[in-house]
Amino acid sequence: MLYQVFAGALLLLAGFSTVASAQTIPGGSLHWSASRPLVLADFKGRPKPAEPHAALTSATIVAQVACRSNQFSGHVQAAFDPTLSWVRDPATITPKLLRHEQLHFDITEVYARRLRQKLAGVSIPCADLGPTFQRLSKDVYADWAKAEDQYDRDTNHGLKPEQQALWEAQVQKQLLELAAFADKDA
Repeated sequence: MLYQVFAGALLLLAGFSTVASAQTIPGGSLHWSASRPLVLADFKGRPKPAEPHAALTSATIVAQVACRSNQFSGHVQAAFDPTLSWVRDPATITPKLLRHEQLHFDITEVYARRLRQKLAGVSIPCADLGPTFQRLSKDVYADWAKAEDQYDRDTNHGLKPEQQALWEAQVQKQLLELAAFADKDA
């Protein structure tokens, strides 16, 4: 019932024909899809013995950006890392716990869409893009981390059903509001 953020370093553009990428996820990742929710089998990692939580979702926002012939392009995806995501006791997982973990991934998609939205509005020369991209992505990553923390605080890691339901409705509303910025491949 804890998320883990791997977004790490901000992406920088240096030059006109540079491609930069956020941390790639080893061992393959699952990209967010409205038609393919997480299932128990997706959680392949193992918790550390001292880990107090029942589950962990390792999700990130992967951004690939490029400047070619002074034209900016970017691709952003919400990704789930099965090898770093885990459920303490698969025999006791409940639909409620799985929904809580899915919502962590859904929140990641909300912020991936927000980054896509911000990048769609970028219309400056590539030579000037580095600081702008850094600021845009930094703001989105910071807001995403705050939202994830607030979600776990408000729901007590999914143990408060009323709060969980409120967050589920809020996140679904945000996904709908940002539908124009959904990944075309999702």
